[in-house]
Amino acid sequence: MPEPTPAPDPAGGPDGGRPDPSAPPVEDPRVTVVVASMNRRDELLASLGRHRAPVVLVDNGSSDGTVDAVRAAHPHVEVVPLPANRGAAARTVGVRRARTPYVAFADDDSWWAPGSLRTAADALDANPTVAVVQASVLVGPQERPDPFDEVLAGSPLGARTAPLPGPRVLGFVACAVAVRRDAFLAVGGFDDVVRFPGEEERVAWDLTSAGWDLVHLPAAVVHHHPSPRRHSPARRVRAITRSAVLTGVLRL
Repeated sequence: MPEPTPAPDPAGGPDGGRPDPSAPPVEDPRVTVVVASMNRRDELLASLGRHRAPVVLVDNGSSDGTVDAVRAAHPHVEVVPLPANRGAAARTVGVRRARTPYVAFADDDSWWAPGSLRTAADALDANPTVAVVQASVLVGPQERPDPFDEVLAGSPLGARTAPLPGPRVLGFVACAVAVRRDAFLAVGGFDDVVRFPGEEERVAWDLTSAGWDLVHLPAAVVHHHPSPRRHSPARRVRAITRSAVLTGVLRL
């Protein structure tokens, strides 16, 4: 009987070869971090070294030299360049490339605090009905709690079956969430119709409809330092409204 092919070393390069000395230590082999980005080279170069996990970066057709810069500065990162901007669907491309049972999403301006990837993976291991673990978010250098955390913590939804590790919720913020890979892909992941921002709602609905639980786990922490290249608040409101309308058309 032939010997099975060894799995790639999570601390190695993207081809599973010799470990890359520039890679940060892998905190938990159960998790891959997936990042989607476009034209935010400087933010990526600063944040990618903070991820204590194998990283898949899906580039949405950047024109600022992101792909070459990341490959040079972070050779441990698997870079998947797309020919055009696919929005949130780029994350789904990254999830398909992952070979771990769980995937943690991060934006180019966010990263998981030390120990939090393991905390999220432990919660997913211990709770087989849970498909999504939403971390708490600390915003900016001042580490301000994201107001959405308070909304999630106050969720009135009770557990549908066994007790859960945190409040059951019907939404999440994609820059600070860990998902069960197979469950995420089974509902189609993020698509090419509902783009950034507000792309989470349709996925949350579909996972809940399929019988999965989504939970808020305050013990897992993500740092988010919003990029100065972020769209204006007015433009974000318009985009979120567009996403909500499209989600309603698709699912109501």
